[in-house]
Amino acid sequence: MIIIVYKLHVIKRIAILTSGGDCAGLNAVIRAVTLRAHNKYKWEVYGIKDGTLGLLKEPIDIVKLEPNNFDGNLMRMGGTFLGSNNKGNPFKKFIKNGKKTDSSDIIINSFKSLGIDALIGIGGDGSLKILQSLTKKGNINFVGIPKTIDNDVKNNELSIGYDTAVDVATNALDMLQPTAASHRRAMILEVMGRDAGHIALNAGIAGGADVILIPEIPYSIKSIAKHIENLRNKGRNHALIVVAEAVKKENGKKATVKYVDGEVRLGGIGNYLGDEIYKITNSETRVTVLGHVQRGAQPTHRDRLIASAFGVYAVDLIAKKKFNRVVVWKDRGVQDLALSHVAGLSKTVQRNDPLIKVAKGLGIYIGELN
Repeated sequence: MIIIVYKLHVIKRIAILTSGGDCAGLNAVIRAVTLRAHNKYKWEVYGIKDGTLGLLKEPIDIVKLEPNNFDGNLMRMGGTFLGSNNKGNPFKKFIKNGKKTDSSDIIINSFKSLGIDALIGIGGDGSLKILQSLTKKGNINFVGIPKTIDNDVKNNELSIGYDTAVDVATNALDMLQPTAASHRRAMILEVMGRDAGHIALNAGIAGGADVILIPEIPYSIKSIAKHIENLRNKGRNHALIVVAEAVKKENGKKATVKYVDGEVRLGGIGNYLGDEIYKITNSETRVTVLGHVQRGAQPTHRDRLIASAFGVYAVDLIAKKKFNRVVVWKDRGVQDLALSHVAGLSKTVQRNDPLIKVAKGLGIYIGELN
């Protein structure tokens, strides 16, 4: 009689990387993954530096993570101590030693040379799409965790970094209001939001804005001016306006800034609005561009909680050998979905969003909805 013995693959070593733009709460995820993997499963954990760029370096830029690396201070810090990367295409071909080489092949071969059993990748919809392609090509066991201050990952209610970004924007409006009232000005706050207006909408309501402009809803300068005049007629001597950076000019063109390195990025919509509003209302306007302050702030308690829950759950998915999954926050708890239901898919503000109704109910001008 012939007995066939199947050897089950046992997880011993996992790796984690952060990809795309940084945000608050990333260090808390890395901490949670490390502690859960060590304490529960006795696994070794490795952090890949600078996203997939760490796997392109010679030698490979990787660090072993131990529980004593996390003394309590790291989870309170913004950004990611592993470093991140939001530039470059890992599938781009280049010439090496006279041969055309695919960067993805180097990344995959480098990862496999480490003897890692599974990879946890933290990223937004775009980063998760790239990691999906890489891990599929390399047959790498993968679990994703969503992070983005824009909170625009499909089928996920809360992404790491979003709560902190909204909190920073709300605080900015709180600090702008007194000086707006003191000088009888219209204060414009330009916040991040590459494709979606979640930050502007939530912070605008929480921070008492009079006008909220998001990329999903068109607006009229004349309507904004009329709204400001109505505030004046009611005895108000100032106005607060919050606008997402991706909002276009009234003619439909994007507001962009060209930097010295030749890269063109979103920016300038606040200044455009300030000039146009002044032309019609003669109201003195001042513009504050919040920028990367929203990314690097100390994470709020909610971002730390979400990050911790995501990290623990991701490790448990690996233990169950449930790969090609993404950890998400739905229905007041942590769940997981197929990677294909999340990667590369975005979530914008819909016109029937309950907060649109709230904003209208508060008398906030939020665009031409009719």
